[in-house]
Amino acid sequence: MYLIDTNIWLERLLNQQQAAIVDEFLQAIPSANLAMSDFTFHSIALALTRRQLFTPFQEFIQDAFVEGNVGLLSLSPMEISSVLRTMREQSLDYDDAYQYVTAEQYDLILVSFDTDFDTTLKGRKAPQEILSQGST
Repeated sequence: MYLIDTNIWLERLLNQQQAAIVDEFLQAIPSANLAMSDFTFHSIALALTRRQLFTPFQEFIQDAFVEGNVGLLSLSPMEISSVLRTMREQSLDYDDAYQYVTAEQYDLILVSFDTDFDTTLKGRKAPQEILSQGST
């Protein structure tokens, strides 16, 4: 299973440069094999609603959670100490450390365009890497 970082979802939702590869990735992987953190969900909400993109946000919820089966994962307040430790040990900011610990806690592969994860113990995969490996 894969934990999909915020930047992957926003790439597609905002039709950015790599939206086509994200779309291909999301079409290739069954939604039951995808998850996002609650941090990602609320970050997407902020990004879209600040742009007054209310309908696309509602459509995203419908696609991911109602028609799809994307998992929504969270960390308990007790697990935030792991996030803070990861910030120090892996030199990540809070949002990246939250994603990293979520992937670690749920034993998921982190999918992200963020190269900050490349120097971490767990690393990350870009959508095109997963597609080229045929690990769908």
